[in-house]
Amino acid sequence: MPTATATVTHTAALARLGYALSDATRAGVLLALREAPAHPSDLADALGVSRQVMSNQLACLRGCGLVEAVPDGRRTWYRLADPHLAPALDELLQVVLFVEPDCCAGEQCTCA
Repeated sequence: MPTATATVTHTAALARLGYALSDATRAGVLLALREAPAHPSDLADALGVSRQVMSNQLACLRGCGLVEAVPDGRRTWYRLADPHLAPALDELLQVVLFVEPDCCAGEQCTCA
């Protein structure tokens, strides 16, 4: 009989990551932030959502422990909360390309 190798804490953390990735806007935010920190208004514009929607999604991602807010004068920018997240997201993109190879094709594909 197999034994569990993950604790309840590991399982809960993985579930939070899954929840974060279950929404296209939140997934888009995480993928954008793996490139560089960004202000919420820039993320909203890049992902084609309202600033209120972006605010709600960033609050969710903060609650999941995946992003952190960094005050910058009168503005705030966001970055991934842990440097391990960017390469993990890169690896997940490779899994997506394996599962759905037609999702991104040609030289214009920037996922791989």
